[in-house]
Amino acid sequence: MSTELIKHSENGASAEGRDALYMLGGMALMLVGAGLVLQNPSVRRLLGQVSGAGNLLEAAMPDVERYLKIRSM
Repeated sequence: MSTELIKHSENGASAEGRDALYMLGGMALMLVGAGLVLQNPSVRRLLGQVSGAGNLLEAAMPDVERYLKIRSM
């Protein structure tokens, strides 16, 4: 049994499948994370007030600047 697995992994088919599985799993986790963030009432309120990508970035800049200040400490 173990020799079959070794032979199968030597040709790279197993590695490609594993990489695809990791990519799909990561995308699923990002989707779940985005859903959890959007469940927050303050995020919903912010997205309701801001229309357009430019306004959204403008609204997020104070938070980004605050994060960068904290990170540089």
